[in-house]
This record gives sequence, C-alpha cells and structure tokens, in this order.
Amino acid sequence: MVSAGRAGGAGPGHRDCAGPPGPPSSCVRGAPLPEEEPGPQPAGQEEGGRRGGGGGAASPGGERAAPGSGGLGPVGRPEPLQPRVPGGGCYRPRRLGSEGQAPGLGCFRQLGENLRLGARLVAELRRVQAGRRGRGKSCSWESVQLLCLRAGDWERVDVWDKTERCEAMFRVLQTRKRQKPVSETESGECFRSPFRKPLAQLTNRPHCLDSSQHEAFIRSILSKPFKVPIPNYKGPLGLRALGIKRAGLRSPLHDPFEEGALVLYEPPLLSAHDQLKIDKEKAPVHVVVDPVLSRILRPHQREGVKFLWDCVTSRRIPGSHGCIMADEMGLGKTLQCITLMWTLLRQSPDCKPEIEKAMVVSPSSLVRNWYNEVEKWLGGRIQPLAIDGGSKEEIDRKLVGFMNQRGLRVPSPILIISYETFRLHAEALQKGSVGLVICDEGHRLKNSENQTYQALNSLNTPRRVLISGTPIQNDLLEYFSLVHFVNSGILGTAQEFKRHFEIPILKGRDADASEAERHKGEERLKELISIVNRCLIRRTSDILSKYLPVKIEQVVCCRLTPLQAELYKNFLKQAKPVEELKEGKISVSSLSSITSLKKLCNHPALIHEKCVEEEEGFMGALDLFPAGYSTKSVEPQLSGKMLVLDYILAVTKSTSNDKVVLVSNYTQTLDLFEKLCRNRRYLYVRLDGTMSIKKRAKIVERFNSPSSPEFIFMLSSKAGGCGLNLIGANRLVMFDPDWNPANDEQAMARVWRDGQKKTCYIYRLLSTGTIEEKIFQRQTHKKALSSCVVDEEQDVERHFSLGELKELFTLNEATTSDTHDKIKCRRCVNGHQVRPPPEGSDCTSDLSQWNHCADKRGLQDSVLKAAWDAAVTFTFHHHSHEEQRGIP
Repeated sequence: MVSAGRAGGAGPGHRDCAGPPGPPSSCVRGAPLPEEEPGPQPAGQEEGGRRGGGGGAASPGGERAAPGSGGLGPVGRPEPLQPRVPGGGCYRPRRLGSEGQAPGLGCFRQLGENLRLGARLVAELRRVQAGRRGRGKSCSWESVQLLCLRAGDWERVDVWDKTERCEAMFRVLQTRKRQKPVSETESGECFRSPFRKPLAQLTNRPHCLDSSQHEAFIRSILSKPFKVPIPNYKGPLGLRALGIKRAGLRSPLHDPFEEGALVLYEPPLLSAHDQLKIDKEKAPVHVVVDPVLSRILRPHQREGVKFLWDCVTSRRIPGSHGCIMADEMGLGKTLQCITLMWTLLRQSPDCKPEIEKAMVVSPSSLVRNWYNEVEKWLGGRIQPLAIDGGSKEEIDRKLVGFMNQRGLRVPSPILIISYETFRLHAEALQKGSVGLVICDEGHRLKNSENQTYQALNSLNTPRRVLISGTPIQNDLLEYFSLVHFVNSGILGTAQEFKRHFEIPILKGRDADASEAERHKGEERLKELISIVNRCLIRRTSDILSKYLPVKIEQVVCCRLTPLQAELYKNFLKQAKPVEELKEGKISVSSLSSITSLKKLCNHPALIHEKCVEEEEGFMGALDLFPAGYSTKSVEPQLSGKMLVLDYILAVTKSTSNDKVVLVSNYTQTLDLFEKLCRNRRYLYVRLDGTMSIKKRAKIVERFNSPSSPEFIFMLSSKAGGCGLNLIGANRLVMFDPDWNPANDEQAMARVWRDGQKKTCYIYRLLSTGTIEEKIFQRQTHKKALSSCVVDEEQDVERHFSLGELKELFTLNEATTSDTHDKIKCRRCVNGHQVRPPPEGSDCTSDLSQWNHCADKRGLQDSVLKAAWDAAVTFTFHHHSHEEQRGIP
C-alpha cells in the first residue's frame, strides 16, 4: 500500500515512471475552469491537508475516502479523479505505471474539492500573478513546483520554462465566469488543454505551403522601407504622416520679406503684451503671391491683383465680394485673374485655402485661350478642366464630377466653360457651390432679363469678378445690371436705382433742365461714381507704351467707284427713305436701307442679287453693272475700299514678311476676301461663326507660329473677335465700321498686345461721304451707345432722332472727308495741315488732335503711301507713343 504522502506528492525519483503525456482520444481534455474564490476551511481540514490527508473528499463513485489517506482506494492507490469540466465530459488522467494518476493543471479547481492542496495551489498562483503585476507579496517558483509535485503532476515541472508556466497558470486564473456547457457536436470543436499540442493527423498527402503565407513572405522581401531622399541622411523619420502639417507656429506660404514679394495681406502689428496672449495656432499670416507669378507681373498688374483680392475678400466693401475689371484691351486682365485664382486656391490669412474651386465663363472662342493661359503661367502646378464640346451626357458627367470635388487639394479646381454651355447645363452647376466666378467679356451681362444673366446670378457663389475692356458708359440701366451682378444690393433695387440715380441724372443732362435739376443731377452722378469706383478698376492702354512697340492707327477715306456712286444715288431716289422720315415714321424698309447701303460701300457684288430680283431701291440697277459681270469672280476695281485693300496686301506681301488680319461685320464680305486671296494665291485662314471652338484654338495657335506660311487671317467681328490673341500679325484692316465702337476697339486690339514684337499698323477703311462716315462720326463723338444694334427697330427709335436719321441717307461727293469737314479743324488750311498735333496727344485722343493728311506726303506708313493713288482721298493718323530708341 502506498502512503498518503507518496500518493499526494511523489519525490523526484518517481519522475521517470511517467510516460509522455497523451490523453485518450475519447475524453475531453482539461480546459481552463472558471475561477472561484476558495472559501474558508475548517481548522481540522486545513491541518489534515498539511499532514497529507485528503480531508475525506468524496470520490466520483460516491464512496468516501478515509481521512488522512490522501484519496486512496481500497487497494491503497489513488482513486481516479474525474472532475466535471465544461462541455459535459470529465477529465481522465493518464496512468503513471502502477502507482497513481496524475491530473493536469486544467483541473486544479476540481482538485481543490478533493485535495486541499488544490486550494493552496490556486492561492499560490494568485500570489504569483500579484507579484508579477507589482502588487502584494510574491512567492517563489519553488513553492509552486512543490505544490505541483504534491498534486501529482511531477512530470511537467522541469520541462516548462517559467514564461510558459506563467501563461498557462494565468489562463486558468483569468476565466471569471463559468461557461455554459456546450456539447462537442454543438460547438463543432473539442476543448483542448492549453498545455498540450493537438496530435497531427497522419496523411499520405505531401505537405504544401499556404499560398497566402508565401505571397506575404515574398512581399515582405520586395517591399522597401521609406527613406528620406537626402544623401547620407541619418535623422529620425518620426511618426508624422506625409502630407499632414505639423502642429505649431503658423507661417505664410511664401516669404513676405523676399525682394519683389507682392503681399496682399499683412497681419496687424501686435504689442509684446498682445503677442503673449494670442493663440499661436489661430494667429493670421501674410498672404503673398506666388513668386513664380509676382516676378512677371508689371506694376499696373500688381496693383490690379491687390485690388481684385481686396474686393473678393470683402475688405474694400464690407459684405460685398465682387468687382469689375475694366482695363482696356492688352493690359493683361487674364494674367491678373489667373494670379487671383491661384492665390485664393492656395492660401488665406487663416493659413488654409480661401476657396476650393473657381469657374471661368467666357465666349466660346476664348475657352481654349484661357486653358492655354493657365498652362502658360502656372505650368503643371494645376490642371484646369476646359469644356469646349461634347455630347450633353458627357458634359453633364464632367460638370457633376467637378461640383462633387471636395477637400483642400481638389484635382481640377478650375472650370473653364462658355456662356452657351453654361446656360444649357446650368442645372448641374447650381447643385453645389463655387468659391469664385470670373465672367470674361462681361458686357454680355448688361441685360438682366436674358437667360445667361439669370443662370449666372442664381449660381451659389459670393465672389464674382466681371472682366470687360469696354464698360458701359451711357446706358445707366445696363451699368446697374453689371454692378448688381457682382455686388448685389450695393445700388439698391432696380426701382430704387431708377428713382435715386437715373431720373435725376438724365433730367440734369437735358438741354432744357433748370439750374436746380442740373445741380442735383451732377450730385447724384458723383455719388454713383463714388460708389461704383470702390468695386471697379479702369486703366487705359497708354500704360502699354513702356512694354509694347509703337502702334500707328490710320483712318483711311476711300472714294466710291463710278459704279458704286451710281448705285448709291439710284437707291436713294427709289427707296426714298428721307421722305418716309419726313412723315415722322421709321419703317422696316428704313432699317433695311441702312444695311443695303453699308453692303454697297463694301462692294457692289453684295447687292447684285437684289438688283437681279429688282427689289425696292434697285429697280433697273442691273443695267449699271458691266456687261458679262458675274459674282463668281471678285473684281476689286468695282469698289474703292476693295481696290485700296488689294494694294495694301500686294505691297505688304512683296516688301515684308508681315502678316495681315482682315476684319468685317459680314460673312459675305469674308467670301469676297477668300476669292481675292485665291486669285492672288495668298495663303489664308478664316474664322467665323461656322467654325467649331476646338478648331478656332488650333488655327489661332498655328497662325501665331513664326514658321506658319499663312499670310492672311480673316475674322468676323460678330463671331468672336473679342479676346483672340493674333500677335502673329502686325497689320490689321477694319474693312467696315460697326455701330458699336466697342466692337471696333475689340477687333483692333487683336494684334497690339503682349507678345507683339513689331510695329503695328491699323487701317480703318471708310467710303468717303457715305453712311460709313456718319457711323464713324457717331463713334468719335461718343454718341453711339454700347451694344447699340441698328438692325433692331427699338434700338433705332431709342438712340436716333429723326433729324439724325435723315443725315444717314445722303451722299456728299464733293468732299474728301465729311468727317474732317464736321470737326472744323483749325490746324488745316485748304485741307492741308499747317500745325502738328499738340504735344502729349496720341491715338486715344480726339480725332481733331490727330495728324490730317490730304495727300501722301505726311504719311509714316510706306504701304499706305504706295496705295494712295488707288482711291484714297483723306487720312487721319496718329501713333500710340513715341518710339524710345536705345531702350530694349
């Protein structure tokens, strides 16, 4: 019989009796049991436990072991302990030879019910745990080893290292609640002992590596850790992610103290006391224009950028965020607006972008030009989105994608779109907000009733910039529409503006106004100007004299050919527009008469079809044409202006490498230009309303190339002459005048602009003594209203009196220049200039201060001198500025 001491804890000599651990396959292995606090034990039982007795614990069979026997059976060996475990099974310890059973650590809690050693072991393990956590009194591993030996598990004590033992013991102690019993069939898995590895299943299949593990291993080999791209850098990488700004003291994006820096905003100076109190993370910073742009900005452009920024950030007019850029053509309005957009997209006093997105709305012919300008000045720093064609679905998709962009770094923050496309797809653009809207050629928005104005006005954006090189000067309601668009409410409502400004000003300018009305009108006009000038900037082209070559502008009066004169007089006799006007009525026939006379001044071929059909005014006119005349071929000798143009082109082609731009209001006239070029074998390109937007940009770019062979660029002023950059040519011919002086100014500014290297020559051709001189006189006296279209009856009735209309239908054949006669020049005697123009005058001055030439002796242009004898009767000419020799 084995004693209780040997049964409770065998000595080291018994270790080799134990075979390798391995529970039967049919049993549930000892899983960690929920921990319970050992209750207080009776003194007798505790003493009995110290003597090695089991304290009379009941066996699984229901029999009670004798006190002090250590749980021995009738034959003197330990009874098999079968504690209950989660899962409904029991723990069946393996045999150790013929002397006893050895329970695993997983059932120490059940051992505590049979052996008081189990309770002590649990208490000792708690002390180990408390000692490792720095709390309480720790016990030695030797005491735990002794308890394990006495509990019968003498095999594992030496082979475990302390870490594994600790983890295994902690796993026993960490289970706080008794788990709900789940059968193996329900749980789908067996409870395994944390101290034994599961048996590997024997199989004949070869062992294969897991593909995911293999791929992960290869990726770990190929992946390279991030390194700072600085040679020999050994500093710390830190925990900072790329692209996240460090918290700390704010600083401006660019150095405000660098030489030539353009500072748009400077934080207020703070005293030393205020600097201590201010929150460093909320302190405002300088706003400095990117040096890439500030280095190329001219002084007037730097001033313009500062003005624009102050307006859109509400620093000039509190609560208003718009302005009008009204610089004359050629002063770099596009570059100034690009600088404004780039600054707002990248910085602000709050050390973050002022806006997320910007939109540029322009005429369709300028969409590609805006795109090229952004690429030119910003390089690859930004990627604009230009929409100049495509299907409706494609355009909608692009616009929705643009509006859905969010964040500090938007992929395409600038949208460039035409007025027409914007109007058709306004619904997609009105669903979100845009930080800034720039309207190029903004005088299109002079009428607040049209759809484009209303669509743009409903856009969700407070910052609005309107660009117009020809601001409205005479029509106050149109002026109100523009100002109201950029700064709504600054002039009140339309009714308030009309009552407070328009009526008093118009009454004061009336010839029959009283002194009080005149005084009140002047006061209201000064008040209006003072309000509007806070959001409008206007500089004239005389600033360009420092940067551009000399421009020579010439008004050339050309006599009518005998055929033109006969057709002209015959029309006035038959149509009788003057007699109709004497009766006090303006009919549609009067309006069509104006158009017919203008076309006749260009070339008789333009009214040949009316002569064939014998329309009113052209009865019997076909007999006046030469025998065998055909419109299939152009005959320059039948038109005075066409004859002069033919000479100008021939002399220019033969004596220089200059290129020429031909501008007309009528596509029929462009057709005549084409016939002339084909006859003379001149290479040419033509831009009119039939050309697509993409093709326009391509032909302009090709024509401006010095290597391009094209000699002539034909341009329809009604089809988008505004904004085109045609610096490849340095000579421009305005073949016919327009009622709106702004259209002529826009067209003439196509060649004299930034990038031009040659002296520019502008030719404005007029038929002497005809309706064309009357139109030109209204321009020079500034009586024509902006965007006045004579072809519409209401405009004629509004802007022309009956007496003025009567003068249109006259022909003065006895004069060399009806315009020169009307200005009553005091510097000319018998038609010849005896005194030069006053000092300081230029081509922007009044026509009376220009050079007046009744012959070719006073001309500066050798080409016009050669063409004088063709049909020229009189010339006005002046230069933009004196040429500064020796200065590059």
